Amino acid sequence: MIFGGFTLGSGGCQPAGATPDPGGLLWQTGPADIRSFGAPDGGRITVLGCCGATDAELRSLSRRLLPEDVAWRWPGAYAVVEQRGPHTVVHTDPSGALPLYATRYEAGWAWSNSARALTDLTGAGVDPVRVAVAVFLPHVPAAVGPRTFFTGVQQLPPGSRIELAAGRDLRCATVWRPDPIPGPAHDRLRSTLEEAVRLRVAGDPNLTCDLSGGLDSSSLALLAATAQPDGGTLHTVTVHPAGQTDGADLTYARLAAAHHPRLVHHFLPLGTEHLPYTDITTVPATDEPAPSTLTRARLEGQLRWMRDRLGSRTHLTGDGGDSVLFVPAAHLADLLRHRLHRRAAAEAAGWARLRHRPILPLLREARTLTRTSRAQALADQAAALESGSAPAGQGDVRWFPAVPLPRWATSTSAVMLSGAVHDVAVAADPLPGLDRAARILVDEVREVARTAAADAQLAAASGIELHNPFLDGSVADAVLRTEVRARPPVHAYKPVLVRAMSGVLPDALASRTTKGSFNIDHYTGLRANLPDLQRLVDGRLAALGLADPALLRAHLAQAAAGIPMPLAHLEQALAAEAWLRTLDRPTTPWSRPREGDRRG
Repeated sequence: MIFGGFTLGSGGCQPAGATPDPGGLLWQTGPADIRSFGAPDGGRITVLGCCGATDAELRSLSRRLLPEDVAWRWPGAYAVVEQRGPHTVVHTDPSGALPLYATRYEAGWAWSNSARALTDLTGAGVDPVRVAVAVFLPHVPAAVGPRTFFTGVQQLPPGSRIELAAGRDLRCATVWRPDPIPGPAHDRLRSTLEEAVRLRVAGDPNLTCDLSGGLDSSSLALLAATAQPDGGTLHTVTVHPAGQTDGADLTYARLAAAHHPRLVHHFLPLGTEHLPYTDITTVPATDEPAPSTLTRARLEGQLRWMRDRLGSRTHLTGDGGDSVLFVPAAHLADLLRHRLHRRAAAEAAGWARLRHRPILPLLREARTLTRTSRAQALADQAAALESGSAPAGQGDVRWFPAVPLPRWATSTSAVMLSGAVHDVAVAADPLPGLDRAARILVDEVREVARTAAADAQLAAASGIELHNPFLDGSVADAVLRTEVRARPPVHAYKPVLVRAMSGVLPDALASRTTKGSFNIDHYTGLRANLPDLQRLVDGRLAALGLADPALLRAHLAQAAAGIPMPLAHLEQALAAEAWLRTLDRPTTPWSRPREGDRRG
């Protein structure tokens, strides 16, 4: 579903096949979760996306000023739009799970949940700086800022109230802050996650769910099975390499499936045709490179199988759980900052054992971080990129990981990256004064939520609506507002979720402290698809001046040969290259109004 609107009447301008609202300010393509209500002053209140509010609750909102928490008061991933004549106010969710975009159009603004739809309207081109950030700085989500992959199109900031008015710049006010509140996070997580899952089950009792054997997907699957109406069943799917029917993931998936009588468990074997990197240039068009681009064959194979065999139209995944439930090592600095010295020492000892590091350097890093602002860390990162040196400082306890650029990154890339990071460093932080760990998590969750929306666009191309309840604004709010004393230790494995799911997860699964990996499949896929991947090297990244083709080709061959190396930059480059090629495909045309029909 794609929807959007204008601050001025569209004069009939809309994507082909879209349905306009009576006032001409909103449009939608295909079935969309949109509920709209008239306000006493003649305006309209519209809720966009999956929202757990009742119609009565929404009608009551239209009779008064909207509360600040309107975009995360209820379960779901949604935004709220107020329209009063040419004046539009958008309330975005804290996670950015429903990303919205805006661009100038004629005398006003056009906005949509699809950045690509807006580029089709304005003819905007690719922003090479944003591409460079995606390829080389995925570990610094703060570097993205408001940029999108298209020039002139910006993302509306999550957790904000944004005024779009003709003839004016956007006016953005931050309305959500993860300020700490008393009480343990597991109680809040249990209630918000249950509500998030019940909302999806109520919307489609025939939905399906991943069951990977991990804590996140298992929790969602068992909550969804419990929420099924009387006589209903939940179909869950565990994918695995063909011929491999044992292993830790499959064992834990079976444990979870056997724990609930309404849960029907399916195993889906994947063959060589589903290997990572297979036919990645046939990936559907999305607003940005989707995380599942390189595993497109596996994802599409699973989605089509569920659609054709199980009749699935809605699917739940545990994506986002790792980010929402993660405790960064920067938490050690927060403990010192709050004078919780004994606990800081104890947790540093636990982290040191886990990482096989001495304790004292960890505590020194934490002390340094207490004196380093986010802006200073970004400025240091920009300076390092400009000089070609390693970022200042080393170790685990820092704002951003110290990951050097690969050899195949060009000097043009370094200049672009330095400028982008510098721009963010000098901009005012919309969330000043937060603990280090909380601020890091906000950036991480928003990055994951926005990219998960691109994965949802991939799934939509296969006829399935993808939902990630862990990324709901209400769920993220419940966890991220945990006060420092109530946070779990940095070295523990998802204790908040384990406590929240007490009585839901089987004991053996709740005690799991590891998760499976598909790294072997990735190396196998690289080898199997190396000729096709090598042909991509002299492509769009090279044309944008971001990658040296010869060095990138050598790096790719070494990775395919199994030489141990980080794959992050290489995978980001291949995903970006595949995505850039989708821009050559025909786009959705917009109907253009006759000159005399234009409004405003």
